[in-house]
Amino acid sequence: MIYFTDELLKYCEENNTYLWEIVLEDELEVSNDSKEEIYKKLSEMIEVMKNSANTYLDKDSKTGFGLIDGYAKQANEYARKGNSFLGEKNVRTMAMAFSTLELSSSMGRIVASPTAGSSGIIPAVIARYRMEEPDVTDEKLIEALLTAVGVGKIIGRFANFSGAEGGCQAECGSAAAMASSALVYLKDGSLEESLNAASIAIVNILGLVCDPVAGLVEYPCTFRNASGAINAILSADLAMAGIKSLVPFEEVCQALNDVGESMSFRLKETALGGIAATRTGERIKKEFYEKHNE
Repeated sequence: MIYFTDELLKYCEENNTYLWEIVLEDELEVSNDSKEEIYKKLSEMIEVMKNSANTYLDKDSKTGFGLIDGYAKQANEYARKGNSFLGEKNVRTMAMAFSTLELSSSMGRIVASPTAGSSGIIPAVIARYRMEEPDVTDEKLIEALLTAVGVGKIIGRFANFSGAEGGCQAECGSAAAMASSALVYLKDGSLEESLNAASIAIVNILGLVCDPVAGLVEYPCTFRNASGAINAILSADLAMAGIKSLVPFEEVCQALNDVGESMSFRLKETALGGIAATRTGERIKKEFYEKHNE
């Protein structure tokens, strides 16, 4: 796998190949699976994503701790009214991100993409695209997902996906970057545009802390999945408009890592800072542990 932007762009141009093909070759080598087996697994993942993004759009959720119940349904009902600021499609995209987080908190089946805490972003973006382009083939979606994996591999080379190490920027920022690159591919954009989209998505969320109330991956995580999905979409649009990130993608990833290392441990999934440390956050934590230690 090639991790530097200039080298990757040059290699793909000279060899008339796509990022997803490089990722597939790498996976064939390290997994010992056949192409058919890899495609089957990815197809199954896409179906799990589709289900998680749609499960709670029209019915109430009942999560294990009750902090985020019903957000997906509420947002979806609001989208249908047709008077939102962002427009019906964007609000429904946020509803689909909520749905996956609610399913995760209900112990349902999700794809951690790349983490459980950011698992709503890629499914929402893919489900949104399928809604707009119902004729998109499974093969095209698989190639888009492999493109996202390629971007994830670059992130993993220079930074990480862990909220405990890098804050929510590492989780939702990475997911948004991966989703935006997949969107660009689905719209037949170039590799350069995919990497620009991924860069913009991370720049937009750089510095975001991880501060889950009561240490639970629910609040404010679910809002950050919703905004992360919109971040992925707007970043893809900006890149395809020809707007470039001045800083190459691998350097953006290095900055992501540097910022994560600079954060206080209180702001990295410990629930000791940020929203988790507010008076209300502390009250919820106290009530939660009292209830579950009875």
